Amino acid sequence: MPQDPMDFEWSYWIEWGRERILWLLAGHLLVSQMSRLLVEKYKPWCLMVYGMAACWLLLGIKGFAVILLHAAISFAVAQFQLSLLTWLCSLILLSTLRIPAVEETKRRWYDTENEYYLLLFTVSVRCLFCTSFSLEYCWHAPTQKSSHSFPWMLAYVFYYPTFHNGPLVNFDEFSKQMRRQEAFSVKTNLSILIVGIIRIFFWWCLAELMIHLMYIHALYSSALPLESSSYWALGGLALAQVLFFYVKYLVLYGVPGLLLQMDGLKPPALPCCVSLMHSFTKMWRSFDVGLHRFLVRYIYVPMGGSQSSLLGTLLSTALTFAFVSYWHGGQSYLWYWGALNWLGVIVENGTKRILSISLVQDLI
Repeated sequence: MPQDPMDFEWSYWIEWGRERILWLLAGHLLVSQMSRLLVEKYKPWCLMVYGMAACWLLLGIKGFAVILLHAAISFAVAQFQLSLLTWLCSLILLSTLRIPAVEETKRRWYDTENEYYLLLFTVSVRCLFCTSFSLEYCWHAPTQKSSHSFPWMLAYVFYYPTFHNGPLVNFDEFSKQMRRQEAFSVKTNLSILIVGIIRIFFWWCLAELMIHLMYIHALYSSALPLESSSYWALGGLALAQVLFFYVKYLVLYGVPGLLLQMDGLKPPALPCCVSLMHSFTKMWRSFDVGLHRFLVRYIYVPMGGSQSSLLGTLLSTALTFAFVSYWHGGQSYLWYWGALNWLGVIVENGTKRILSISLVQDLI
């Protein structure tokens, strides 16, 4: 039975995974386990060299140079230790991905659109990693300078399991865990690997069944069946789509998460099932945990967050969703999506504040 071809993200990453990325991840696993077994002290640098080689192999010398240039510019700007300047640099670097002339130049580097898109997706994710390192550099004490050096930035930016699509791990968490030396057990790691592979294979089979049997995205791409459907049917289609999105990211984040565990790191929690969620706030906290931690640590809290005035909370929340919309591409529908999510979070938090008033609780 033919599969539903309309979910670009799933088809794209599965195709790349089968062709090259899974093999490169297997290579990372081998290098990681050998370095943990033989040269634990030099594990970050072994993984850095491997990540650079994998990037060169997959994206070519020009793609590798673009990512290295982004890292070097971010590090140079971070030397001023001004958070605002660091953010300005990050947004400018991100904006270069949307300049038509730059896009066309990068397209000419590759034979296929898929190769160009791989560079585009990789650089957009690397922008977040560069931003995390640079802001941590701005905030660190002089005594911590050795752990915030340019080699450590490269080890973080070129860490291969999270290289193309995440999940996002903040630099402070990455560096602390990567420097920590623990007892290495081949038997324990092997059991973690086998159980992890079985779970991911089950999720992949479930996603493939949904793609081959349900045709959710094909239905959404045509107005005629949607117009003739009842509200109950439309609600069912919407639920089916978000459930597939959930299963898809169990696979896309499950594979790098397993490798993080094998490297002795703690990966962000996998997405929580959307059927268990009933609020915008929980959705943002529990679905993409790595992105949520990034947004809270580097945007929401520095802007005042929930500890500021009502206007300050509204502003910090709005800036957080504005960045998410811009990072995802900045198209008009993404701004609407971000605004609706912002409104949902504000309404929920406002309702909670009202319900916490003693007079309202007495009335209830």
